[in-house]
Amino acid sequence: MSSGARGSLAALAIVLALIVAIWPRGEEEATTPGTVPGRGSQSEQAEGRLPVANEALAADRARASLEPCPAGSSTTGASWPTDHPLRGIELGCLADGAPVDLEAALAGKPAVLNIWAYWCGPCAEELPAMQEYARGVAGDITVLTVHRDPNEANALARLAQYGVTIPGLQDGRGRIPAELGAPPVLPVTIVFDADGSVAGILAEPFTTAGQIQEAVSAALQGEPR
Repeated sequence: MSSGARGSLAALAIVLALIVAIWPRGEEEATTPGTVPGRGSQSEQAEGRLPVANEALAADRARASLEPCPAGSSTTGASWPTDHPLRGIELGCLADGAPVDLEAALAGKPAVLNIWAYWCGPCAEELPAMQEYARGVAGDITVLTVHRDPNEANALARLAQYGVTIPGLQDGRGRIPAELGAPPVLPVTIVFDADGSVAGILAEPFTTAGQIQEAVSAALQGEPR
């Protein structure tokens, strides 16, 4: 083989190697250090979570000792209208990371979603009051916290610090406030009627369970604030 032919083959081999190196891996799954392929990175990105090592997050969940999220209303047959803005949305439960279908968890009775973030100052005072309120209406009104920042580990640490253990959801992408048109402030409390309609969006901080009780009752009764 001539030296020119050998040079051509070598150049062709280099070109092929470059093509292979940059060719998209559509069937391969990107991984992030500290995540488990097929679970960590994809599910975390879908729910607006930061990739966190499973072991570290499990320890954070254990320290927070949160109550489990509502199992759903499949036994009652309660449902939302087909055009409900939150229908079909699933978010992770802060207690164990399991997906929670919002319709199944909330349909059938009034509900209160308290949207907060670990860095929110007024939320630190409101969350314990929200827990006290939730204890008082247990069985009649579903009360859930909704963490608005992608950093789920910090949310769990804050809840442990505040001693707040009521069920919570992770909504790092802000899907709930976006779909419902809530203002871009924190905290925000969203009140639902039993049929799933929004009774009120309360963009104000509360400091006592009594204030929350008054505001939620007014919203459910259609009274202006």
